[in-house]
This record gives sequence, structure tokens and C-alpha cells, in this order.
Amino acid sequence: MSRLRVSVDYAAITANVRTLVASTDAAVMAVVKADAYGHGLIEAAAAARGGGATWLGVAQPHEALALRAAGDGGPIFTWLYGPEVPAGDLIDAGVDLSVASAPVLDAIVAAARQRGRQARLHIAVDTGLAREGCTLDDLPALLDAVAQAERDGTVHAVGLWSHLAWADQPGHPTIDVQAQAFHHALEAAAAAGLNITIRHLANSACTLTRPDLHFDLVRPGIAVYGVAPMPDRAGNAWSLTPAMTVSARVILTKQVGAGQGVSYGHTYTTSQATTLALVDAGYADGVFRSASNVAPVAIGGQVYTISGRVCMDQFVVDVGPHSTVRAGDEVVLFGAGGPSATDWANAAGTIDYEVLCRFGVLRNKEAC
Repeated sequence: MSRLRVSVDYAAITANVRTLVASTDAAVMAVVKADAYGHGLIEAAAAARGGGATWLGVAQPHEALALRAAGDGGPIFTWLYGPEVPAGDLIDAGVDLSVASAPVLDAIVAAARQRGRQARLHIAVDTGLAREGCTLDDLPALLDAVAQAERDGTVHAVGLWSHLAWADQPGHPTIDVQAQAFHHALEAAAAAGLNITIRHLANSACTLTRPDLHFDLVRPGIAVYGVAPMPDRAGNAWSLTPAMTVSARVILTKQVGAGQGVSYGHTYTTSQATTLALVDAGYADGVFRSASNVAPVAIGGQVYTISGRVCMDQFVVDVGPHSTVRAGDEVVLFGAGGPSATDWANAAGTIDYEVLCRFGVLRNKEAC
């Protein structure tokens, strides 16, 4: 077990979703993929529903089925799979499915025939991210195949969607380029005889900055968890509250003199006689080794910087010559009473999404 403690404020998730719902006239899909960005799939989904999320979105089919098994009866959308998709189980569960290729469509149609039930489809279009989705060149053939399957009674095409590459940089020219491509895809769907009623393109950043691209549904992810999707905008600029707090404990303090090298390689040296606090968590617990000498932590409301290299199961903090820090004190890596996940991301050379997911795998584990 990790010595780190990961706690989640689900009331914050509910409040964040309320804020997002109030920001748009479109329906809101709370994205709870990847165990709700480490916050706990079932609990976070319930909190998001409590805040007014009409839809839930998950990448993996097993997460959609887990939500249904937990009793969630609202609209759910899943999108990331190949032809091996458990389409029959998803159709039985009333989960909306994404389709971006003929092999996946064939698998869904076969399952729908076997079950004797229609599958609800959202057509995924690659408008420029070059990730999931059908290219615009291949789209006419896919639309014709979907239209034929709809005439045959095996599917009902209700949605068309895409994903933006640079929405976290408002004003970036690719946003409008992708929006134009999305409109072309919608026109192609109409020409193919499909009645698309759920159009969705906007992620967190687009939800907060581009109301003209909200269409029928928006899909906020990171903002649900209280983290601003734009790197230069704090979450509180949007009245968002971070939901995750990660903490550890001081297990030892000691006084050392000036010029003392600290931890492996002595990459940190004390500049004066001081107190060192030893924290019993390291990279085996998820603490980034790249956080060495740069990442902030808070002890007793005071922010310090990790001193020296992060080790496998411990790191050191120089808390100064007159510190009252003692063994047993809480050390907040990020969250309530401490730095933010964005602070940690900037220090570790990554993004706050990874910070949340990395520490989220430790959620609900008791300190040992």
C-alpha cells in the first residue's frame, strides 16, 4: 500500500458541474473516463449527476457497463474500442455507441441483429486531431453504411461528434478550422438522410470559452474535477474547486548544519543551519522523480520545496532553521490547504491531467 493519502471532495465535483451547467444552454456530458480522472468512477459519476450532468461519458466500454451495474440509469456514451467491442452487452445496457469505421459498424450491426434491438450511434469524425474518428474523405462511405443499417432497423444514428486539438489555447486558428470541418460533416450526414439530433464538439476549454460551439451537448472533463483546462488560467477564474487532495506525513525531523548535502547525489545543499523533514512517500508511491528540487508541498499551511532527489519511498524538505514542523505533521502535495495539481504539473514537466490520474490510482488506500 502507498503511504500517500488521496482524498476526494465529491461535493466539489457537484458544484463544478453546476457551474458548467450554468455556463451553457446545451446539455452537459460529464466525462468520467479513466476512473473519473482518478477520482473514482461510481462516486464521481453520482456527484456529477447531482450537479446536473444529463450525460456521462467514458472512453472504455467496461466503465459504461460498470456505471449501469452501479444503478446509473441516465444517458451514457462510450467511444474507444475496435471491432472487438462488446456491442451486445452495451446495447442491452442502453449505452450509446460511437462508430468511426466500417469494421466497428459491422460488429455493432451484428450484435444488434443478435439481440433484436437497435443500437444508438454517434458518428465520430476526425476534424483535425488525427486521433479517433473517421476522416472527411472516408466519411461519405461510412455515412451511407450507417444510413443503410438504419433503414434495416439495426441502428439509430442520433449523434455526430468530434474532438478539438487546441481548445486549451483560445483563439488558436485550428479551432475554427475544425469547427468548419465539423459543419461539413453535419451537412454530409444530412445529405445521407440521417437525422442527427445530438451534435457535440466542445471539451472543457471550449465549454468555458466558445459558446458558439456548444451545439446540443458539451463534454467537459478536467473542469469537472476543478482544474482549469487552460494552462494560464486558474480554476478559480471559472469558480471551479479542485476535488482531489494528496497528502503524506512527516516521519522524522533533524537539525543539520550549513553545507549539508541532501539525498542521493547531493543535488541540494543547505545554505544555513536548518531543519530537515523526512516524508515517507516516493516514486514507488507515485511521486514524480522529476519533482526533485522543484515541486512544492505544504506543511502547516507553509509552502516549501522538495529538497534533493525524490527517492523510491521518501523525500526530504528543508523547513528552515526556526521550524516547528514535527513528526506526524501532514504534508499536502496538492489540494486543499496546499499547492495545486497544476503547480505540480509545472514543476514535474507534465500536465495536471497526468498528475490527477497518477495519484488517483492510490485513491481510498489507507496509509500504512
